[in-house]
Amino acid sequence: MEKDCGKEYTSMAEKDVAEKTLEAYNDVFADIVNVLLFQGRHFVKEDELEEESPGSSYKADGRLHAQERDVAKYWRKGLVRIALYGLENQTGIDSDMPLRLFSYDGAAYRAQLLTDKEMKEKTGKTAPRYPVVTLVLYFGYDRHWKTPRTLFECLELPEEIKPYVNDYRMNLYEVAYLSDEQVQMFTSDFKIVADYFVQMRKNKNYVASEVTIKHVHELLQLMAVMTQDNRFENVYSPDMERRTMTMCEVLDRVENRGIQKGEDTILSLMDYLLSNDRTEDAKKATKDKAYRNKLLTEIFGNKQ
Repeated sequence: MEKDCGKEYTSMAEKDVAEKTLEAYNDVFADIVNVLLFQGRHFVKEDELEEESPGSSYKADGRLHAQERDVAKYWRKGLVRIALYGLENQTGIDSDMPLRLFSYDGAAYRAQLLTDKEMKEKTGKTAPRYPVVTLVLYFGYDRHWKTPRTLFECLELPEEIKPYVNDYRMNLYEVAYLSDEQVQMFTSDFKIVADYFVQMRKNKNYVASEVTIKHVHELLQLMAVMTQDNRFENVYSPDMERRTMTMCEVLDRVENRGIQKGEDTILSLMDYLLSNDRTEDAKKATKDKAYRNKLLTEIFGNKQ
């Protein structure tokens, strides 16, 4: 990757995702919902969101099994729940995703029935029903999601009974395939995330922007997982929360840490070679990069 300050960085590898912490912030969560569902209109306000336990359970084989969403929040207007929104993150393609979501949403509706029963016992009134909306965020950038998006597509469904089976369609959003206009609609740290994936799809490279990061630690944790490069998390320090930080500045720290680590590794190699009377190897290693790398692997393995 590179940044617009003109310095180049090594290309980021395919990654797994852990946006869970970042998306749990109301400003990020509301931003994702507003851009993807409401074309950037500030329809859902962050102060209208309320935490919901992402976990639920189902019974099978006589035992209770836990299942958990990535992030889920109630949308309230005053004391009234308008909807339950859920987010699911996917870096890989899951052909059974519609079935999984169907179970999550079903569990959420089942929970409303249980709440209704409790309210009736306490107040004699019926609890209001509200819809459940789940968004799947797919972060793959090397190929489109081409597996089932509906329940019907998951099933071996005879035509004779098809009219009597209810379909279920998942709300899938391919983050890497968002338009530039959509990326610019984001106002939270998710703009940086979306921009990264879009750039990687288009260019296999990342040019950092000067957008200010609000949730620095959470974003760096996310970047470390996405890129499989722990330097993103290792460069974090609490002082970064007390000053204005951009990805350009973060990448400066990452680069400097990489340079320092490289220098320390070479010094360790020279110390080892000289301590073991391998003077000729030390001389050759200073001039021949391939030979130096061979010695690093031989002596330190994958630890360097």
